Amino acid sequence: MSKKYPIGIQNFEKLRKDGYLYIDKTALIYQLVNSGSYYFLSRPRRFGKSLMISTFEAYFEGKRELFEGLAIEKLEEDWVKRPVLHLDLNTQKYDSPESLEHILGATLTEWEKIYGAEPSEIGLSLRFAGIIHRAYEKTGHRVAILVDEYDKPMLQAIGNEVLQRSFRSTLQAFCGALKSMDGCIKFAILTGVTKFGKISVFSALNNLKDLSMSEKFNALCGITEKELHDNFEEGINELAEMQRMTYDEVCAKLKESYDGYHFVENSVGIYNPFSLLNTFAKRKFGNYWFETSMPIHLMELMKVHNYDLQRLAHIETDENALNNTLDSSSTDPFSLIYQYGYLTIKGYDREFGLYRLGFPNREVEEGLTDYV
Repeated sequence: MSKKYPIGIQNFEKLRKDGYLYIDKTALIYQLVNSGSYYFLSRPRRFGKSLMISTFEAYFEGKRELFEGLAIEKLEEDWVKRPVLHLDLNTQKYDSPESLEHILGATLTEWEKIYGAEPSEIGLSLRFAGIIHRAYEKTGHRVAILVDEYDKPMLQAIGNEVLQRSFRSTLQAFCGALKSMDGCIKFAILTGVTKFGKISVFSALNNLKDLSMSEKFNALCGITEKELHDNFEEGINELAEMQRMTYDEVCAKLKESYDGYHFVENSVGIYNPFSLLNTFAKRKFGNYWFETSMPIHLMELMKVHNYDLQRLAHIETDENALNNTLDSSSTDPFSLIYQYGYLTIKGYDREFGLYRLGFPNREVEEGLTDYV
């Protein structure tokens, strides 16, 4: 029987209980939890960030049975059940200042049903801080805070300075509760596509460690060459039979089409997980990720600036430009193009501190050529 490929499955518990294929990232998750407290990770869309957040959630909730047979089962001895505050900003449409306030308010209300509320806690930040404090007091265990796609509101408001300012102000105050409640927090991680508004939104969180260019945690999201062969041998053979190709020909085409993401210099290449899973499930090659991930605002910016694709394929820049934080006045989409995953690190000049960028693979290059 063919393996069940978790296309669109972002809930770790569902994935494990329903028998879907899981690429074991739990050793990295254990290392991360035991080496610090506050993290930020930027990765392209559909690269597995939401599944990673869900895995953290199951781990902190002490659901040991879900981790049977995985690396963390032998690493973790205590399996403490902690209070988990999981905020997902990915699903809402953000077209007014109230839209962000509503989703934050609704989430806080659900947490308050569990941990209680105080009449004196007026405003999102005070309510959030109160919940963190009471969760710690009631359970005796410090809290895990998981924020998925923090930048979604700002990305939807590109070009609208008033709306962007409102979203940044709201998130800055809300996230400030994390630092004021440090003694009650075990772990916190925020994910997003971009470094959008990092300076203003995270100004109160100068203790966040950015994992986006960490060599040690490079493979937290996505699939490495080793993981491909450890988990997809059956899929490779089925694809080869369906496409009338040899095993080696399939491996070469998978690498050419979907590999090539380097989030830090001199690192192992990362395959796009969304395209790999779709290719094995459908037993057919295709531009699956590109066809479903292209943001309209980015394409509009590229067309306004008449971006030359040949120039994109041979850009040299420094680390500051790669990690450039965006604001409402940003008009050059270069940082967005890189952070969205349409460019990747192809080389590094250590003497001058310059990164050479290019398209990660054929899927992206062909997709951009057809789209722009």
